[in-house]
Amino acid sequence: MKKLELHWKILLGMIIGLLFGLLMKNLEQKGIVVDWIKPFGTIFINMLKMIAVPLIVVSLIVGLADLKDISKFSKLGGRTVIFYLCTTVFAVSLGLVLANLVKPGSYINEVSRKSLLENFSGEASQKIELADKAKTSGPLQPLVDIVPDNFFNALSDNGSMLQVIFFVILIGIGLILIEEQKAKPVIDFFKGLNDVIMKIIDIIMLFSPYGVFALMAALMVEIPDFSTLAALGVYGLTVFIGLLIMTFVLYPSLLLLFAGVKPQRFFKAIAPAQLLAFSTSSSAATLPVTMECVTDKLGVDEEVSSFVLPLGATVNMDGTSLYQAVAAIFIAQAMLPFPLDWHTQLMIVVTATLASIGSAAVPSAGMVMLVIVLGQAGIPEAGLALIFAIDRPLDMCRTVVNVTSDATVATIVAKSVGKLDSK
Repeated sequence: MKKLELHWKILLGMIIGLLFGLLMKNLEQKGIVVDWIKPFGTIFINMLKMIAVPLIVVSLIVGLADLKDISKFSKLGGRTVIFYLCTTVFAVSLGLVLANLVKPGSYINEVSRKSLLENFSGEASQKIELADKAKTSGPLQPLVDIVPDNFFNALSDNGSMLQVIFFVILIGIGLILIEEQKAKPVIDFFKGLNDVIMKIIDIIMLFSPYGVFALMAALMVEIPDFSTLAALGVYGLTVFIGLLIMTFVLYPSLLLLFAGVKPQRFFKAIAPAQLLAFSTSSSAATLPVTMECVTDKLGVDEEVSSFVLPLGATVNMDGTSLYQAVAAIFIAQAMLPFPLDWHTQLMIVVTATLASIGSAAVPSAGMVMLVIVLGQAGIPEAGLALIFAIDRPLDMCRTVVNVTSDATVATIVAKSVGKLDSK
């Protein structure tokens, strides 16, 4: 085991966890897994989330300060935002095309529809309540929410990463603009702290195979009845096909076209981050490993990865965007007596793109944003209950796409500014 690379250890933990969970489910020993195994998975996720915000703060400050020129920052920021927006719009559009071609909502019969609505109405109501709070705000509220009224409050909440990034960018710009002699002690402090945090991440990752084992075992014993899942198979398959196209067609094509990076090298480098994303369903929790993979194995300069990746973990949600588009059409097909017109579907592209930017990088945050997408399109929000049964496994898959997209854009941006080591 000691000689195995990290991604193989994580994969082994995942497979053994699934098999153990299946065994416990068949033996009707769910309580053992939930009470004695699952807590270790929760501890693992908490450790990753614990280090995520400090990592963002320190790496962003160091990365921006190293630019030493405000024009470099604007160039880096502009290219990052453009690529993130383009991949998100493509993801939503692909989701709509697939959902209209496959028509997954037509495969839900009346018995399954009633069963799902009854079983998951409680969870759906919770998400609708959270989304209602967001909908009652003004059109510029997302812009207001970016600016923290108290930076230390934002630091204590993983859902406020955009506020943290906003303030930290200001610190980085300030360090660029003041005299180099005065900025040096501050930069040296954060560089030293960055080394400490990276070492803490190495320590946490020693626990990763065991944390992943616990998460997979818990997932298997808590998964809903398989007969219910069968009714949602076509919907899940539609989302999965879209995610596969994004991962193995779009991103490799972009890497070859804009960065000259071969897909084999790229996927080998980011495999640990992808497996961890699949296990945790959290871009934020995976961020420390993503940064390590992209910097150490892909050759992206730290000043690029420390800016592009934290921003991507917060605003770039390609997998979530695609899922929202498919889910919206699926629910509409299952619950509405008429198909959605092209204008409504075009507005889904706009709304899902904006909603994905506002999604927190934590498990199931996309569900809350989906309610807003449904409401805008005039689709009954109660239909959210139809997709709860298989949301967790799909959440795991779309998080892999989110992380892969972040790594892709970081590589392309690094190449465009001459900060990619092609060795």
